[in-house]
Amino acid sequence: QVQLVESGGGLVQTGGSLRLSCAASGRTFSSYIMGWFRQAPGKEREFVAEIRWSDRSTYYADSVKGRFTISRDNANTVYLQMNSLKPEDTAVYYCGARSGGRYDYWGQGTQVTVSS
Repeated sequence: QVQLVESGGGLVQTGGSLRLSCAASGRTFSSYIMGWFRQAPGKEREFVAEIRWSDRSTYYADSVKGRFTISRDNANTVYLQMNSLKPEDTAVYYCGARSGGRYDYWGQGTQVTVSS
């Protein structure tokens, strides 16, 4: 059973930084793509970034490009380093995993609040 557990959310001022972590377990992820999404109140869940486990190639939403960095280690943890945070980055951030075209697995989410 795949489990994704996010951590690292919190309250930060505009311009600050946070690092989110996603601990993945339950299978080998070498053929997976891991991603971060976010959902603000009253809005749909939106893509933030993803990383291909095998070669660490990455892809970002335009809204976070240059400010956020997705990475992973060799211990099944995926990170999202968030710098230069803005109030519009406030959302619940979710970690996801996919082996095909759709995300199959999701974590429970972690709240990020950026104060102005």
